[in-house]
Amino acid sequence: MFKRIGVLVLAAVLGGLCLEVGEKMSIPGVAGVVSPAQAVVGRPGTPRSVAGVARRTYRRCAAGVYRC
Repeated sequence: MFKRIGVLVLAAVLGGLCLEVGEKMSIPGVAGVVSPAQAVVGRPGTPRSVAGVARRTYRRCAAGVYRC
């Protein structure tokens, strides 16, 4: 039982170390396991996102398109 737990802990530690080393020694042009997020503040990801709908509704209310 303890031997199995020890093997699992060792595998987890080695896996974590390999991910860290792999991130430091990345090959240019090859995507890693997790790509970095590139979010632009104020720009929603999809047209139906909550932020996009709220921004368009506010703009249309200010322009007089809707009765708000």
